[in-house]
Amino acid sequence: MAVQHKVVDEPSYILHRYDWSESSLVIDVFTRHQGRVALVAKGAKKPNSSFRSVLLPLQRLLLNFAGDAEVKTLKQAHWAGASPMPSGAALLSGFYINELLRAFLAKEDANPILFDVYALTVGLIASQSKENSEMALRAFELVLLQQMGLLPSLKLEANSLVPVQNNGHYHLIANQGLALVPADESSLTGQVCLRLSGLLEQFQTHQFDELLLCCGQALLPLKLQLRSLLHYHSACQSFKTRELMRQVQALHQAVV
Repeated sequence: MAVQHKVVDEPSYILHRYDWSESSLVIDVFTRHQGRVALVAKGAKKPNSSFRSVLLPLQRLLLNFAGDAEVKTLKQAHWAGASPMPSGAALLSGFYINELLRAFLAKEDANPILFDVYALTVGLIASQSKENSEMALRAFELVLLQQMGLLPSLKLEANSLVPVQNNGHYHLIANQGLALVPADESSLTGQVCLRLSGLLEQFQTHQFDELLLCCGQALLPLKLQLRSLLHYHSACQSFKTRELMRQVQALHQAVV
């Protein structure tokens, strides 16, 4: 008899969940050592299920699962502590980074660095500080693109291969790379580009605080230009959670 592959106490976050039969769920999970995996949580919707209070998004979990098929079987789930559950706009930001992972991560392709950055990002989002959240989202987007091999060089102009100059201004163009442009509020300074390049080329998790500070110097241009890159590489016109954020903001402004 073949021995089923078993995974014990795997650090994990739930990205999404689907109904599967009347009493069970299939959960899309981001794990530190196994990558993105699909698990069936049998009986999870039953009132007496131990899974009901544990299988929540944006919460660090330790999962035990087994199986050799594409969808494996969840055996146990335990809350692993960490940040409080985000709410309001922070919750939508959390769903946004979950949507990004589901769009870009292949199944069962482990990426411990991205997992650790995701965990740090969730913690900052949950802090309810708008500035922390904005910096964390931009830093996460940069690390995601870099880890997926989709981030263009930030130290060379794409067409001329001329080195980026500290006092120059640049736009990241999705299907090209960095282009020299006139200075405006949507452009990145050469100084920021070079600093980001130095941090991201051999990125390690302990550099995340430095990356946050660098993103904080260029929040608007990074937001606009990274959005264009993400849409291009995901072939997505608009991420659902971003659209929902805009609708919520518009409703809030109308009420105020």
